[in-house]
Amino acid sequence: MSDNAAKPAPKGKKRLELDPRLASYKGIWVFVEMERGQVHPVSWELMGEGHKLADVLGVELGAVVLGGDPAETAAAGETAFTYGADVAYTVSDPILKDYRNEPYTKAMTDLVNKYEPEILLLGATTLGRDLAGSVATTLLTGLTADCTELAIDPDNRGLLATRPTFGGSLLCTIQTLNYRPQMATVRPRVMSMPDAEPGRTGRFVTEQLGMVENDIIAKVLSFIPDEDQDKAQLAYANLIVAGGRGMGKAENFKLIWDLAAVLGAEVGGSRPVTHAGWLSADRQIGQSGKTVRPNLYIAAGISGAIQHRVGMEGADVIIAINNDPNAPIFDFATYGIVGDALKILPALTEAFRSRLAVNRRAG
Repeated sequence: MSDNAAKPAPKGKKRLELDPRLASYKGIWVFVEMERGQVHPVSWELMGEGHKLADVLGVELGAVVLGGDPAETAAAGETAFTYGADVAYTVSDPILKDYRNEPYTKAMTDLVNKYEPEILLLGATTLGRDLAGSVATTLLTGLTADCTELAIDPDNRGLLATRPTFGGSLLCTIQTLNYRPQMATVRPRVMSMPDAEPGRTGRFVTEQLGMVENDIIAKVLSFIPDEDQDKAQLAYANLIVAGGRGMGKAENFKLIWDLAAVLGAEVGGSRPVTHAGWLSADRQIGQSGKTVRPNLYIAAGISGAIQHRVGMEGADVIIAINNDPNAPIFDFATYGIVGDALKILPALTEAFRSRLAVNRRAG
């Protein structure tokens, strides 16, 4: 990902003229995803990225907050201001208490049709993906999913949305030229979390849903929270130990778990590992799995193909262990260890265990 939201046009590129009918579309919007009063962190990550795009275009950054409780939507809007939003568009209605596609799509499309933003960003969560697809379809516009980078084309103010393609072997940049808004989804942890500015304020624009319960096909009968304590929490883990095919067999993953236990880290793996059944699917890291940004990422027996790289290259420190000195992971790892992971992991585990024991005695 680039910190520069404006990207120069490729050499020899033909200037693309926008349809004059699109000139009225101005502004960047970020959908603030909220469930049960809790805002998903991806919303603030997108707010930081949206702020960069808005600065390049010289437009306002808007937050869209939908919910059932006016106090909750107002609180989310106030928080959005601290992360860079200039205006918060809110729709509060009991029908919006629980996410359902129909009322959320109506609320979003009504807002877009009335205020005409040029770019609309959503998190590529379960909820965000469902909503983005139906909104794009209803508005007859383009949607680029699972983006890894967002920038502005200086020639035509268009959104340059970059995402993996061809099974993750290539990155492609997509533009929606003659339709608005330009829409994109971004997975959690792909973009860095911006610093909040306490006390920063903006203005509210409040709208009505204009829908009654009888208009909606889907009904919410009950809500059962996910209480699976063993479910991986990779996206926001600070320490991760991950293994790949180079670990040889499922039994050898005990070495990964042992090191993770000593460090207090989460365990992850590459796609071949989860497909082989060595790890559960919720621990897969990469293009078709989780995107992570830990302080420390230890990769053992992982080659570093782009499918995996796009899911973890945002880590602060990457330690790669691989017996192939030409493995791609060494091209972007912070530290590389060429050797047998089956021998190095136990040594690391013992070294960390001993150091922690010393620290406990000293402190």
